[in-house]
Amino acid sequence: MTFQEFKASLDQETPPTGLTRAQLALWQAGKGDWQGSHETTQEPGDPNVDWVHAYLHREEGDLSNANYWYRRAGKPASTASLQEEWDAIAQALLQK
Repeated sequence: MTFQEFKASLDQETPPTGLTRAQLALWQAGKGDWQGSHETTQEPGDPNVDWVHAYLHREEGDLSNANYWYRRAGKPASTASLQEEWDAIAQALLQK
């Protein structure tokens, strides 16, 4: 799936089939379903899922918690806009 297809899928009611857990969590976040996305990221251990988890806490303004999850993901804390970060995560996850 391309980035453009992934982003366009946000207009649908249900996520595309075959998404990884990290992609699903990011899709839910893109739909504005913070709680659903957060529930999807609750099992730590996958750096990509932890990256989305960091994004979620940054989105809610809990930067100390976000920084914890960025560290777990092995990623630097983002200083980009939330939309730019969402796009960057999506592009990275879709290349794997």
